[in-house]
Amino acid sequence: MGNDHEHLRKRFQLQLFFDYQFNLDAYPSFQEYFRTHRPPTLITWGEHDEIFGADGARAFTRDLPDADLHLLDAGHFALETHGDEIAELIRDFLGRTLH
Repeated sequence: MGNDHEHLRKRFQLQLFFDYQFNLDAYPSFQEYFRTHRPPTLITWGEHDEIFGADGARAFTRDLPDADLHLLDAGHFALETHGDEIAELIRDFLGRTLH
């Protein structure tokens, strides 16, 4: 069973990696949606992310100037290394934005 789970996890990750190439084409639509609707947004990001740098997080604030941005002292796997801190940020964000 564990081997099947590992195989599925790897297939899923490879599919996500493959699909990422198509995300770039959709960016203008995402950005327009963000600018027009300005949904409440929480951004938690590893400031030392070697794959998606912190400038990528900051870029969201061009279209979402009210976004709640948190650059954590973390790398790419911020959720794994700072999970408790991120969970607290999510709880706080939801407590402020859900009515």
